[in-house]
Amino acid sequence: MMMKKKKGTNFKLLCLLLFLGLIQTNGFGIGVGVGIGGGDGDGDDGVWIGAGGGNPNSNPGSAPKQQTTNAAYRALQSWKTAITEDPSGFLKTWVGEDVCSYRGVFCSGSFVTSIDLNKANLKGTIVKDLSLLSDLTILHLNSNRFSGQIPDSFRNLDSLQELDLSNNGFSGSFPQVTLYIPNLVYLDLRFNEFTGSIPESLFNKQLDAILLNNNQFTGEIPRNLGYSTASVINLANNRLSGEIPTSFGITGSKLKEVLFLNNQLTGCIPESVGLFSDIEVFDVSFNSLMGHVPDTISCLSEIEVLNLGHNKFSGDLPDLVCALRNLINLTVSFNFFSGFSSQCSSLSVGFDFTGNCIPGKGYQRSQPDCSAIPGGQLSCLRIPAQPLTCAGISVGLKVTKSP
Repeated sequence: MMMKKKKGTNFKLLCLLLFLGLIQTNGFGIGVGVGIGGGDGDGDDGVWIGAGGGNPNSNPGSAPKQQTTNAAYRALQSWKTAITEDPSGFLKTWVGEDVCSYRGVFCSGSFVTSIDLNKANLKGTIVKDLSLLSDLTILHLNSNRFSGQIPDSFRNLDSLQELDLSNNGFSGSFPQVTLYIPNLVYLDLRFNEFTGSIPESLFNKQLDAILLNNNQFTGEIPRNLGYSTASVINLANNRLSGEIPTSFGITGSKLKEVLFLNNQLTGCIPESVGLFSDIEVFDVSFNSLMGHVPDTISCLSEIEVLNLGHNKFSGDLPDLVCALRNLINLTVSFNFFSGFSSQCSSLSVGFDFTGNCIPGKGYQRSQPDCSAIPGGQLSCLRIPAQPLTCAGISVGLKVTKSP
């Protein structure tokens, strides 16, 4: 009877010790060994306890957090060593392993999710170790003095959605690695020194903003531009040549802003431009575009800013363009337009038509300049304007342009 009671007591004590073995205090692990007499005949059935100091990293639940913190620390310290000038002392707080306390670094829990060093005036390069920040969703480096190229390891930033490298000194060809960042939706490479052509695959990527203005890109605008999902495309102030792709507008995308100004574009504005029913800003100024302005522009019901200035357009400015209800600014200056309707004359918005060939109007070109209109022999596709049905044009163009 006493033996049964003793074994019952041992069993209860065993359960208690197993429970206590799961508890850790202040990172100190309690190792518990339990032995129960197996009735070997010596009558000394009992329990033994062995305790030892545990490794704080031995808890499976704490390992991912520790590993993530260490990786972020290595990545940011590696980057810090590649920054050669910090005149404002922006990185003074980048000391110690608590990376979430670093200025410009933002965390969710222990994970680095955002880095914002805009206008920090830092000089240096971007290091490949930043790819260790696997939870990074936003990287904003606007207005610094970073140079060099974008590391190929950036393709491993699976969580990155916004990449702003604008107003720096990055150079070389278009950073192809950005095309392989799987969840990127915002790409801003403005005001750098990138050269060469713009890859066609850029406009196949599911981006909402493509900002490449003020670089030194050359070559033609990729033909698939019209199939982009972006709401903003800015290619201004580069050295792009050739024609605006005829795919422009074919998919009826949700573009809000298109800026092609100050390039070396030639040819006509495609009739398909009228399919951008949601567009608010369309600026193709300071190019060498010729021919007539397509009547389909009057289908841009949401347009607010339309800038066709400093090109070689000719003919009459379509009446329907001046009837756009949301128009705030219409610029057609320094072209070769020969007239416009009374409706254009009564526009209450900003309307700049100086430097054309319109009889009876002031500040126009001289008669010798107007006697030889550039691109007079240029033939542009023209859709009959009377009556102009935007929905019908949409269907017609899509059928005509489909492969």
